[in-house]
Amino acid sequence: MSALLSIARLRKRHGERLLLDIADFQLDAGCAYVLTGVNGVGKSSLLRILCGLEAADIDGAVFLGEPQSFTPFPSAMRRAIAYVHQHPVMFSTSVTANIAYGLKARGLGRGEIAARVDEAIAWSGIGHLRERHPTVLSGGEKQRVALARARVLQPKILLLDEPTANLDGAAREQVIALIPTLTEAGCSVVMACHDRDLISQPGVRRWKLRDAALELRYL
Repeated sequence: MSALLSIARLRKRHGERLLLDIADFQLDAGCAYVLTGVNGVGKSSLLRILCGLEAADIDGAVFLGEPQSFTPFPSAMRRAIAYVHQHPVMFSTSVTANIAYGLKARGLGRGEIAARVDEAIAWSGIGHLRERHPTVLSGGEKQRVALARARVLQPKILLLDEPTANLDGAAREQVIALIPTLTEAGCSVVMACHDRDLISQPGVRRWKLRDAALELRYL
């Protein structure tokens, strides 16, 4: 398996507290990872660092075979990484417009945007929600819209913060079923979660964050 992203050392402080001190971090292409650990240990911070939303001290990084500095956050990584918050923010437009937003911001043509949005809507099973306003969506529907909005950008790395938290049984199963299709398409997925069904998915690698360090765990 080829390394997609390697970081020699990553350190993050919150005041006097050393929140993260991770050596030899590596993401392989087309793999799914779960990130576990007690609340407050730094799982969300790690995801936000990986997508450029929080700063950290990085000794050295390589992305797609090219050395990278995280100061400023590399534009090549910014375009290749998508992040989905536990409580995704929806724009006050239709579901379709929400999914198309990032593609419009990148300046893609109308035809390509339409084709990508249609494919993402079909993938996430939300065709019946195309013209709905986000305020009427359930938690599970919002999560699938957020996943479609991220996937439509064709990221190489998708970061998910508690993707099944607070979802009921059916909605939870629908979100879980989408994860293997992402890795099959070559996307690397990192999920901060406590969901045993996600953690025990076949082929998923488990990290545990404890005492600022990242441990590889074997199920």
